[in-house]
Amino acid sequence: MTAPTSSSSRPAGTGTGTGTAASVRRAPTVSLYDEPGPRTRRAIRLWSVVVVLALAGLVAAGLVQFGSRGQLDADRWTPFLSWPIWQYLLVGLWGTIQAAALVAVLGGALGLLLALGRLSPRRPLRWLSTAYIEVARTVPVLLLIYLMLFGLPQLGLDLPLIWKLVVPLTVANSAAFAEIVRAGILGLSRGQREAGLSLGLSSAQTTRLVVLPQALRFVTPSLVTQLVSLVKDTSLGYIVAFTELLYRGQVLSSFNHLLIQTFLVVTLVYLVFNGALSTLAARLRARPSRRSPRRAAAPVPAPASAPALD
Repeated sequence: MTAPTSSSSRPAGTGTGTGTAASVRRAPTVSLYDEPGPRTRRAIRLWSVVVVLALAGLVAAGLVQFGSRGQLDADRWTPFLSWPIWQYLLVGLWGTIQAAALVAVLGGALGLLLALGRLSPRRPLRWLSTAYIEVARTVPVLLLIYLMLFGLPQLGLDLPLIWKLVVPLTVANSAAFAEIVRAGILGLSRGQREAGLSLGLSSAQTTRLVVLPQALRFVTPSLVTQLVSLVKDTSLGYIVAFTELLYRGQVLSSFNHLLIQTFLVVTLVYLVFNGALSTLAARLRARPSRRSPRRAAAPVPAPASAPALD
């Protein structure tokens, strides 16, 4: 990620013939990423083609191996055309959605507070927030899950299964959310805060009404991308025997003895669900670039009383 860039207001053109100057103002835009140049775009297209061809070769080689060992026989796939199998897996998907939603809400709220704390002028609050974020980003999530699974019950604190998964994921993802929100706040021009203060707003009101709405809008694609990673992290729920999608797939494969087919179907469900979230993130990332030029190109009507320039 590169340094935030911003474009300042400047006239887009001047009138001719009558000698009247029509100035068009460009709305200030802020971007967290630099637009790739022609050489970078060519490199991206070239490597995209190489990666797609490599993936296609891997898939073809895998299908050949599966076919030679009878894994593509119809009798091994027909059980997955029955509704009870899908009903069993969809229960696991619902558990995955529940855990991901709880972590997103709790981790997002905690991450927002941590981001504001790390940017706070009060040193103790800033130090505590920074220490929490750095520690939470360093400690593996699996270690936190083992702590919830084996450590806390010895101290007399035995949480329900879903919270043995949600609490460690919240601790880890809140630090990631905090850094994303902090990057969005730092990406804004200092003039936004100064403008709010000049209108008589307090520092807290400026943060709540001016800074945070813009910062959260800018980092929304990154937040959705982090949400995709969060959904994948819920697959760790099989460690605590929480009923999520991967755990259901593991139980189902031990019952029908179709290990490869079952986990391929589970993978397909993950691909569809996370693919929908990735598509949402891509659309959110593309929206500002499509809307800003329209607003920028919209001419600002000159006041009726404005004098004509020769």
